[in-house]
This record gives sequence, structure tokens and C-alpha cells, in this order.
Amino acid sequence: MINPFKSKKGLGRGLSSLIGDSGTNSINNKISISSIIPNKYQPRKNFEKESLEELTNSIRERGIIQPLIVRKADGQNEKYELIAGERRWQAAQNAGLHDVPVIVIEADNLKSLEFAIVENVQRKDLNPIDEANGYKRLIDEFNYDQEKVSKFIGKSRGHVANCIRLLSLPDEVIKLVEENKLSQGHAKILVSTENALFLAKKIINKKLSVRQSENLVRLLNSKGKVKFKPQDSNIKELENIMTNKIGLSVNIKNNKDNSGQITFSYKSQDQLDHLIDVIKLNY
Repeated sequence: MINPFKSKKGLGRGLSSLIGDSGTNSINNKISISSIIPNKYQPRKNFEKESLEELTNSIRERGIIQPLIVRKADGQNEKYELIAGERRWQAAQNAGLHDVPVIVIEADNLKSLEFAIVENVQRKDLNPIDEANGYKRLIDEFNYDQEKVSKFIGKSRGHVANCIRLLSLPDEVIKLVEENKLSQGHAKILVSTENALFLAKKIINKKLSVRQSENLVRLLNSKGKVKFKPQDSNIKELENIMTNKIGLSVNIKNNKDNSGQITFSYKSQDQLDHLIDVIKLNY
């Protein structure tokens, strides 16, 4: 039997590998589109309207060529939870289809998230904030670290780390990235800056390139009244280790007498609860 994912490079091999690790009931199932519920682990939150309309027109003309991947929904008889193929599912609804082809697999919550990430993260149009949140869920909910995420997704550890650092930006700046008003390259420059929102608006209004933005940040930093001593490499290494282990941004201020502060940055109640659980579990 032909594997519908085999012909696609990169993404297809990733999905095919995950399907091979799961129980597959049938590749030719067709089920009612109304019996499918969204994937609660879907990393993609933003779907480009124009692209979705194009896919809707294609499905209206040719139908769905590549089946959706689903699993039995917990506690809901005759319902299936979508694992991969949300754009196709949304477009099929817009096109007025009553039933769709699916692959029914056995998958736990981790496998469901892995499927969703493989399908979405390797697409070039995935928003970097959605990508970062996908990596973060693997770390927070399934005990991955950045190295394991890197090996799983097939991207460098530096790429994974840079993505996750974007989540430490102010909410207003994150929204600009989600709305594609600020690129990932620009956003990366703003991580750890004191006036990230001010700088982001300046970059957008002046239409600055990444290089010009770097120069702007460097110029503003050089005009600061207080010049800080470069951070000790050992302290920086400790920050990186703690950030990777806990999954939250960690800042260590160490004074000459070795007194100081350790700051954990969190952006939601879930992240605060996670930090408290880590402390309770280890101390």
C-alpha cells in the first residue's frame, strides 16, 4: 500500500516515521467531518486567511488528496481528535465537504503533540511564536530539554534556544511578531533589552533592516549612564543550565562579595505553577 506521506521530503519523512511508531487502523477510512474535534496540542494559532482560501478552492475542485491524521477522542464516543491536518480540515469545512479521508492511529498526548509539531514547525510559514510555544510545551509538559527538542525536530539547538527566548519579550512585542509586523530576526535583537516595545515600534516605523536595528540597539546601549561590567562566563553558563532545566528565563546578578539575586521570569499562571512544582520537587 502506498504511503501518502512518503513522497514529501523532510516533513513527509518525519510524519511517516511517527506513523510507523503508532498503530494505524486504516489508510482509507472516511468519516464525517462533524465527528472531528480540534487538536488541543495544535501549536499553530494563526492561519493566514489568503492561504486558507486558496486551499479551500483547491479542495473544492480536487478534494482532499492527503488524509487527515486522527485519534479516538477521550471520553467521546464516535468522536475523533485531529492530530495533523488542521488547515485541510478547516478548508474542507469551508468547501462544504461532509466527510474526509483519515488515518486513524493510536497516540498518547505526547505523540499527538509531536505529530502537530512535525507537521507545523517544518513549514516555512509557521509563526515563530507558535513554533516557540510548541517547543515550550514539549519542555514544560513532557520533560524534554532543548537538546532533545533539537534532535527530535532536526534543527540546531541554537535555533531552538533562540525561538524560546522570544517568549521572554513583552506581550506587546510578541503580538507584533504574531501579526508579522516584526520579523524573527528583529525580535531576536530585542530580547533582554530594557525598552523592547519602544525599539520595536521604532524599527517598524522606520522600516529598519536587521543590521540597522542592531546598530540602533548598540547605539542606545552605549549612551547609557551606567556601564556594566561584562557578565562572568561562569555565571552565564549557570544561567543557561538553569534556563534549560527549568524552561524559564533565569537571570543571576552576582556582586563582588558573592551576594546577589536570582530572578526567574514567567509569563503565565501555568509557568508560575511549573516553577513552584520544580522547587517543591527538588527542595
